[in-house]
Amino acid sequence: MDLVLSIALALAGFYMAWNIGANDLANAMGTSVGSKALTIKQVIIIASFFELTGALLFGGGVTGTIAKGIVPLDPIMAVNPDIVAVGMLGAILAAGFWITLATLYNLPVSTTHSIVGSVLGFGIVCAILGIITFSEIHWSVMLGIVGSWLLSPLLGGIVAYLIFYVVRKKFLQNSDKVAGIEKKFILFQVITACFVAFSHGSNDVANAIGPLYAVYEMYGPYSFNLMNALLLLGGLGIVIGLATWGYKVIDTVGNKITELTPTRGFSAQFATAAVVLGHSVIGLPISTTHVLVGAVIGVGLAGGLSGINLKVLKNIVSSWIVTVPVSAITSGILFYVLSFIFL
Repeated sequence: MDLVLSIALALAGFYMAWNIGANDLANAMGTSVGSKALTIKQVIIIASFFELTGALLFGGGVTGTIAKGIVPLDPIMAVNPDIVAVGMLGAILAAGFWITLATLYNLPVSTTHSIVGSVLGFGIVCAILGIITFSEIHWSVMLGIVGSWLLSPLLGGIVAYLIFYVVRKKFLQNSDKVAGIEKKFILFQVITACFVAFSHGSNDVANAIGPLYAVYEMYGPYSFNLMNALLLLGGLGIVIGLATWGYKVIDTVGNKITELTPTRGFSAQFATAAVVLGHSVIGLPISTTHVLVGAVIGVGLAGGLSGINLKVLKNIVSSWIVTVPVSAITSGILFYVLSFIFL
């Protein structure tokens, strides 16, 4: 692989990771800031450790799915290995551009949707060009991923609603010291913030380094552990993204969907972390954004529909719907343009 292309891939992967931190990790940690359990500085410190730990311990499974589970790389490599490198470069850049735009408008979009749509866009262009057939694209894997996207906000909402229902019934309803109980739950929310950062790193770091792993492994072998090196690169990029630009999406998730207290924030975060980590263990990419927003809605609905800002929710869902097609189309265009430069 050309040295310039190799460096461009690494920089693009870091850029994607930075976007994930600015948008995806920011919305995952937004409930802690919204309930005033943690400050943004404290969130950054917690995320720095637990995000990297989750990525290194459990990030490999989902990375493998993103890298090789959607588009069949072997027949493309047989034609020219650089096609895979250029295609993945276009996919990473397309996903990164879309997330940057969404973050600019304070919208918590799915980085998982973005990269999966972008990789699929590369595969579709390869099929149009006759490099592979449409039937060779792993549609069954895509179906499983899309299915998890549809279920994840519902699952997050149900789990969060049930947790908050128990918390409210056991601690809040029969107490005349609600303020004191809310204060005690700040500690529990700090713990769940650590859990969220860990589970996020285990799943969403793959969105940045999955395409890189597919390419670099193809040109191996390497004298170092390639997976861990890329997981570390992705984890660092995510933390830096949160620290430098995450405040915009944190404000949307933490303050604009529904009113969050420590008990509500705890319920939403615990539900999100449990659902995301469960998917990481089985190697299935899931949208932390979808799970968390579903969880926030779940605890909001516990106080009735009037507790939800439907206008903000409508904007968020609209951005979710367009993410996959926009990422796929942009990826296909970038692949076509980059092929004139590198192929």
